[in-house]
Amino acid sequence: MSYQFSPIPPDNKIGVLLVDDHPLVRQGLRMFIDMQDDMQVLGEGANGLEALELAARLQPDVILLDLLMPHMDGVEATQKIMAHNPRARVLILTSFGEDDKVFPAIRAGAQGYLLKDIQPRELVQAVRETFQGKAQLHPDVARRLMAAVSGEAPVKPVQPASLPAELQGLTEREREVLDCIARGLTNRQIAEKMFISEKTVKTHVSNLLDKLGLEDRTRAAIWALKHGLGSED
Repeated sequence: MSYQFSPIPPDNKIGVLLVDDHPLVRQGLRMFIDMQDDMQVLGEGANGLEALELAARLQPDVILLDLLMPHMDGVEATQKIMAHNPRARVLILTSFGEDDKVFPAIRAGAQGYLLKDIQPRELVQAVRETFQGKAQLHPDVARRLMAAVSGEAPVKPVQPASLPAELQGLTEREREVLDCIARGLTNRQIAEKMFISEKTVKTHVSNLLDKLGLEDRTRAAIWALKHGLGSED
């Protein structure tokens, strides 16, 4: 094994696990993160297999995870980490923002998706917000996500029996609106598809955000995609 790890940090620090197959990347991340008063790197791994073992051993608060790595990629590692610990917070940090990388990572359970061109100060703030449970998306990735899920597929009813418990608390109209949000539709487009007013759409959006405990439409779209909404089949 090529990984390394450090002692558990004090309770007032965010414990971070770094997983990237490039040592120089890990070194740079470690140096900057360890400079922060409120966080500390607990360990480093070079592939998905090491990510699994270190995540289980160290129980980090946030896992900074690359996508393309040997032995096991970041998507599979995220799936397995989340299967063992659904409360884990995985933050993807990669050079790839293509749709075929973003969607699988989000559906696997990643709480955020950032590109490596992010500024260091923005990265550490993203780590803090990920620790607080807030979704993180690089602006370019957010645009790709919303563009990719928008399309011409017709709105179809979402059956309550197939939904997670959180969604069963929504009305049928609210579920339809959430499905449209996952596709990237605007309020006007939703209103046209559902033959309702934009004011009614806004009311549905406000209600579903409140019921799901989500802050905005982007987080609602990510949440919906993770739970299978917004697909075209």
